[in-house]
Amino acid sequence: MTSFLTHRARVHDAGLPPYRRHSALRTCLTEFAPYGLRATYHHLTLSARLPQRLEADPESLVRAVEELHEARQLWLARLREYQAQRRAEKRAGRRAPSTTAWWDQPWWSSPDLAWAQNPFLHPQLSLTDYVRRRNALMDGAELPGCPACGEEGPVVRLSTAPHRAGLCRSCARVLVPCPCGRGHTFEPERRVGWSRTWRREHMTRTGEPNPHWPAHLGTARIERLVMYESPHPPFC
Repeated sequence: MTSFLTHRARVHDAGLPPYRRHSALRTCLTEFAPYGLRATYHHLTLSARLPQRLEADPESLVRAVEELHEARQLWLARLREYQAQRRAEKRAGRRAPSTTAWWDQPWWSSPDLAWAQNPFLHPQLSLTDYVRRRNALMDGAELPGCPACGEEGPVVRLSTAPHRAGLCRSCARVLVPCPCGRGHTFEPERRVGWSRTWRREHMTRTGEPNPHWPAHLGTARIERLVMYESPHPPFC
């Protein structure tokens, strides 16, 4: 398997056609995607202004992969520290980790699961700011607002019949789990297919957000999420 850095170099290679550089960016996302693959890709299309026609601005691919690379470097540095900490704990006879790494939480028990179901709900932070925030919280820092995005506004209450759960009004992270003790997921009634996101239908040909795309509804989109029972343990 080729490495992240190999495909990053291909994204930078101006001698390759834009579609191949775009494919290399996708492979980079399979190696590192802090919001999940689809949500991270959607974030990069907005932050790097990837147009529908990549030929109009092939350098947008470079902007995208460099944001991803910078965030990955921060994550790798913290990962190495965490691995050294775990080795020391195991030598001391402590098999269970004293701190759970934010990147190790199973997707099915993550309070950020809504991003996988609806990739337009990821935080509005840059990837580097997001990784810095999660690393700081993992290190014991006390930061205000939602752990994922920092939103300090009131939560959005969604019915779990007969109870309610509270979701971040900005990124849909579950902040107040349902008191019933069962697992829940929150998903849109109608999903937008990955192919439409991959074709960047939410962007214009010049790299601006498509004003006619219905995905950008903010809190209103979160209020329209629907609860489904999950066979997995509840969020913690």
